[in-house]
Amino acid sequence: MENLQKIINVTQIRKADEHTITKKGITSFALMGQASLAFVKAIEPLLNRSLKIAIVSGVGNNGGDGFAITRILRSKKYTVQPFLVQFKDTLSPDCDINFQKLDDTIIIKSISEVPDFSEYDVIIDAIFGFGLSKPITGFIKHVIESINNAKKTVYAVDVPSGLYCDKLPDSKTVVQADLAVSFQRPKFSFFFPENGTFVKNWKTVDIGLDEDFIQQQESNYFILNDKITTLLISRLRQSHKGSYGHALLIAGSYGKMGAAVLSSKACLRSGAGLLTSYVPKCGYQIIQSSIPEAMCLTDENEEFVTQLPEISKYDVLAIGPGLGIHNPTAQLVKKLLSESNVPLVIDADAINIIAQNEELKSLLPKNSILTPHIKEFDRLVGESDTSTERFQKQLEFSARHECIVVLKNAFTTVSSPEGNLYFNTSGNQGMATGGSGDVLTGIITGLLAQNYPPLHAALLGVFFHGKAGDDAACKKGYNALIASDIIDALRIEKS
Repeated sequence: MENLQKIINVTQIRKADEHTITKKGITSFALMGQASLAFVKAIEPLLNRSLKIAIVSGVGNNGGDGFAITRILRSKKYTVQPFLVQFKDTLSPDCDINFQKLDDTIIIKSISEVPDFSEYDVIIDAIFGFGLSKPITGFIKHVIESINNAKKTVYAVDVPSGLYCDKLPDSKTVVQADLAVSFQRPKFSFFFPENGTFVKNWKTVDIGLDEDFIQQQESNYFILNDKITTLLISRLRQSHKGSYGHALLIAGSYGKMGAAVLSSKACLRSGAGLLTSYVPKCGYQIIQSSIPEAMCLTDENEEFVTQLPEISKYDVLAIGPGLGIHNPTAQLVKKLLSESNVPLVIDADAINIIAQNEELKSLLPKNSILTPHIKEFDRLVGESDTSTERFQKQLEFSARHECIVVLKNAFTTVSSPEGNLYFNTSGNQGMATGGSGDVLTGIITGLLAQNYPPLHAALLGVFFHGKAGDDAACKKGYNALIASDIIDALRIEKS
């Protein structure tokens, strides 16, 4: 997956800065200028010239960005008031150069000098950059509280002040940014659910750092974005339905047949050549009438599945959506794990059954794909106090059982047996709706049926699931979005 960008840590960011300056023969001041211009370009579509803008800068290079941004915005006729949060007597050299180019900066040195930022429409935070390593105290804490209490639109330069890049913050004294414009790469901490209050949204901008150097750094964290589409395989004109695999989906129970329907539709929509849905008897007419493209087999039981059908003729097997956790169903899951000689896609209640029966974990076929949400994953491996602890457990589970785990969340993470963690960037809050996970299971199953390697199927499935959700939200909005909209918007094609 060499085409996917790596997420790097603070030490590596510094090295990338230094390497770029040396290799390209530019000054650190010029690099600061490039970063400031990129920041302005990113936020300018969100501004208008009637707004009053406060830019709150510190004494380091992040503050230097803030003063440079002040000058750029003023040259474009925006109304800007610069502030200096002077917590040290001296400014960094590049910061000082930009500071000296302004003659009306309001300097804050004590609690009594902390302004009320509510008189401004937009606040740009440039107090601390990526190098912060200790909690914020003293009058700086009051500055950040004043920014947050103003309840205005806040844009953060690279990192919201108070937020660490590689770990969770020690306190809640962190700027609550509506948008963080991160230089070259998102910071690892942007993906922590706990930091959602501080980083409501983020985007990255290219400031000219050496990409080859960054990609050479040691990191097992990757950004899952549209670059993954290079893995897509084009269909041949001279092909037929048998060319794209036959999937078996075991799903549904009384009152939960909708999960089977959604997963089945998504499987076919993602390109599987053939699909057989295996459901309890109560689901026969539902599947046949709602998905005419799918074949349907039924269990002998009316309300939930109890017997494993013949599986040898199928190219890929998936189980879980709407399944229920009845004892006969649990025995079916055990039998499937024992007899399958191909990777499985395992979701929902099939995961819950495995979580309740420790011995089943050892039966997982190599390279199987598990798609739990956070609560299902915690049932599987035990609860975690923090997201970083959960990420570590995810990696350990993948390595121990040689499987792929798709941990569904705001930024869904995919772990591989080799120890890599991929953070998805597509998707939105409208997808927090019943059935969305069933759709994802169907998409991954359909891709696996087409002979994609399991990791590729998981990564492509996660990205295109989120992208379909984004496209659907453009039409429906976040509140009105339902899982069927994701299927309708699904387009798996190269960007």
